[in-house]
Formats: sequence, C-alpha cells, structure tokens
Amino acid sequence: MPPEQWDGFLARVVEGTGPYNVFTTLARHPALFQAWIGFGAALLYGTLPARDRELAVLRTAHNRGSAYEWVQHVRLAREAGLTEAEIEAVRGHGHGWGAGDRLVLEVADEMHRSGDIADETWEALCARYDEPGRIELVMLVAHYDMLAVVLTVLRVPLEEAGTALTGVGDPPVPPAGSS
Repeated sequence: MPPEQWDGFLARVVEGTGPYNVFTTLARHPALFQAWIGFGAALLYGTLPARDRELAVLRTAHNRGSAYEWVQHVRLAREAGLTEAEIEAVRGHGHGWGAGDRLVLEVADEMHRSGDIADETWEALCARYDEPGRIELVMLVAHYDMLAVVLTVLRVPLEEAGTALTGVGDPPVPPAGSS
C-alpha cells in the first residue's frame, strides 16, 4: 500500500517500526490489521525470555520456509543475544544446544509436524515455564506459523535489502518432505 493510502493507524505503526511490507499489506484490511497488530505485539513483547521467543520464531520460519519471517527475526535474534552460529544452527545444522533451547526448538518442530506436542514435551514445558509461559510459547509458535502461511499466500515480498539483513546466507529452505 503506497503511503498516500495509509490511514492514521498504519502511519503511527510505520512511524514506530518502519514501512515493513507485512504491515502495508495487512493494513489493506484495517479492522483486522488493528486487531492483529495488538495480538502480535503482545506476543513479541510478552513474558518469555527474548532468546526463547526468537528461537521459537526462527525455527517456525525455517519449518515453514518463510524467508520474510526469517529475515525480520534474525535482527531480533541478534538483539536477544543469539550468535551467528546459533542463528544458522536453528535451520537444523548441528549445534550443542542446551536443554532449554532444545526444548523450545522441539516445541516448534512438534507443533509444525503434528499440530500438537508429545506428553513428554509438555512435562518438560511444565518444568521450565509457569502456566502463562506455556500458553504464551504455544500461542507464539502457532501465531508465527499462521503468519508464515499468510505471508506466503499474500506474496508479501521481502524489503529491498531483505536478504542482506540475515547475515547468514540465503533465506531458509523448506524442510525436507515439505512442498
């Protein structure tokens, strides 16, 4: 959506974030955009540790093959303290993840594969997070999975310098066995 078509709400969002294509595309449905931006912000600035949040989002972006999500969240992952090697390893390349990181990645993987998580994974979540944290992690993964689908279907393009923003090479490739 070109700037001359922005309403006041989109203009305020863009003023705080920049004119990301995800916003200027979804704002074509103003009521839905306004509801979504609040929900997305609640997850993005929720109670989970930033590292856990970004591991979950990057793994979901990788699992869905969402270059847009990947590019946008690599910057946030760096800000959350993930190293370049860890960011690259989220794509499934070998890394000696600690138990907490492995759990977050497993939640994203299980939800992607089956839309559920194993009882053992739930038990591990119960040991690591309080009830609101468990709900937030599950909703975070589900939200970014949905958003990846929306970005793909609506053909939301990367920003001009998008690929260069990752600093880790090419955008993610869909996992083996996906279409």
